[in-house]
Amino acid sequence: MDDARTDLLVIGAGPYAYAAAAYAGDRGITTTVVGQPMSFWRDRMPQDMYLRSGTDWYLDANREHTFAAYFEDRGLDRADHDPIPIGVFLDHTDWFAERKGLTVQQRTVESLARPNGTFVASMADGGTIEADKVLAAPGVGYFAQLPDWHERVPEAHRSHTVDRVTFGDLAGARVAVIGGRQSAYEWAALLCDHGAERVDVVHRHAEPAFAKVSWAFVDPYVEQTLAVRGWWRGLDPAQRTAIAQQFWEVGRLTLEHWLVPRLRPEVVHRHAETAVTGVAGDGPVTLTLSDGDEIAVDHVVFASGYKPDLARVPYLAGVLDRVQITDGFPDLSEGFETTLPGLYVTGFPATRDFGPFYGFTKGCPSAARIVVEEMLAG
Repeated sequence: MDDARTDLLVIGAGPYAYAAAAYAGDRGITTTVVGQPMSFWRDRMPQDMYLRSGTDWYLDANREHTFAAYFEDRGLDRADHDPIPIGVFLDHTDWFAERKGLTVQQRTVESLARPNGTFVASMADGGTIEADKVLAAPGVGYFAQLPDWHERVPEAHRSHTVDRVTFGDLAGARVAVIGGRQSAYEWAALLCDHGAERVDVVHRHAEPAFAKVSWAFVDPYVEQTLAVRGWWRGLDPAQRTAIAQQFWEVGRLTLEHWLVPRLRPEVVHRHAETAVTGVAGDGPVTLTLSDGDEIAVDHVVFASGYKPDLARVPYLAGVLDRVQITDGFPDLSEGFETTLPGLYVTGFPATRDFGPFYGFTKGCPSAARIVVEEMLAG
């Protein structure tokens, strides 16, 4: 393809990319978006799963094309979509892109360089895009985390939730799910839905509660982030710890109540405050647990979450020598700019500097507003 020039190149086509690109367009910045539209949500999440978010979460920094506006425009009753099916959320993102005039070039960035004061993205199709500024919005798919012992399970008998999005091949199987957060128990429910014979859920923390929770506690923190530049990093460590603990209790130790009817007790067996201490066999596999139990399984699903490590984003390899990284997180300015001028990062890798809520779509509109205003100010 031919070479191109743009003011802002957005690499990624997930919620954070959509939100920022839309707001940049609203503010008059010539913007090019490259990626596969909502590919993580379409390809790395089960089609029959539900979301934890509410219809009060949205992408539009201008608060116009919100999720609520989507329901009204489509003539849908929000009460009929609680919890929200992933398909409804995806239709909403398509609607949002259409309303905002967002066009995503379905192209792949192979490498990014900044040779002479501007960025040059080399594309897999042979073309290049030159840009004054770049916003990288890498999805969590780059950052799947696995326990040290995972390779002791034969490759054919293991998967991470990022890859395990269909379940038909596990009908009649015995499956261990390693992890105890929402994804672990939701995957357990999906395994029940698809006819698994037995599901053992193994996790180190106490058994979670299942209850209807409100995420409204996050709202004032997001508003503070908008109102006070660098608000999160300006808190003393005790305050950040307290907020993180609140987030953990609501978002991690309390899971959605609508899972309970699907966790069939004759199928799902819970092993709380337990760890895997031994692995034997090449299929089926026997897992030895810290309480002395042994379970024989045909497959192990690792619901072990994600951990930022910017070095795992391949297209950034050419510029990472100029990006300060601490424990896998990029060191960001109060406007999401890295230590390489003109390169910005939003989404999950920004959670250390902006708070845990910026790993959820809840943070999309405020992140978009902050990063674009920073670009305009610079």
